[in-house]
Amino acid sequence: TRSRGSGLQSVSSLAEASAFLTSAGAQGRRVRIGEDLATDGLDRVLEHEAGDLTATVEAGIRLAALNARLAEAGQRLSLDPPGDPTIGACIASDLSGPRRHRYGTMRDLVLGVTVVLADGTIANAGGKVVKNVAGYDLGKLLCGSRGTLALIARVSLRLHPAPAAARTLVVRSEDPAGAWAALRHAQLEPSAVDVLHPGRLAVLFEGSATAVAAQLDAARALVGGEEAGEEVWAESRERQAAAGGLVIFE
Repeated sequence: TRSRGSGLQSVSSLAEASAFLTSAGAQGRRVRIGEDLATDGLDRVLEHEAGDLTATVEAGIRLAALNARLAEAGQRLSLDPPGDPTIGACIASDLSGPRRHRYGTMRDLVLGVTVVLADGTIANAGGKVVKNVAGYDLGKLLCGSRGTLALIARVSLRLHPAPAAARTLVVRSEDPAGAWAALRHAQLEPSAVDVLHPGRLAVLFEGSATAVAAQLDAARALVGGEEAGEEVWAESRERQAAAGGLVIFE
């Protein structure tokens, strides 16, 4: 382990994490994940099975770093919360962003986990494939647990292909809910939807360039609107974080 000052220890291996918690348990010391023990040294991609659209990573890797690695194979983890949290923080706080409309929260993208319990025991739950029905789904139990159940050390994740194109429609309306109702009942598949008060509805379409253009045109024919850039979703995430409804457990 490495000391980062103020008593915070950073571990860089599963064995170090186990030894730290074993020692703390034997001494009766309370350990607060993120305050007494950090996982930023656990930042490796352990496996990437591009053909299966899965990856196993250490919990301290940050979302941007992971997606930069996955982009080399034309894939991504379809999670877009505010900031650049670690994967462990994404699980501990069950994070999500605008794309949860299509892909769900972190809870929907976890296939399996390796954790270290309070007494130092290393435990595995779930698997490394999308279709896995063996045993209880303890990985999902950890989502939103905020470090109270175990130290999350490794995570197996469900991935998605990175889209060839992404375009955003912004509709200005005094009734954005009505505009969304019209789009929701159409045969459209947006990746993200958000109402930006006052009076804006943002809709993101992703996929092949042809399919995205067709969906954007169909949406405009229904509710009007103008095309916008990625800054709309940056604003959406900033609003999400400022609203206080998303407290990221580091």
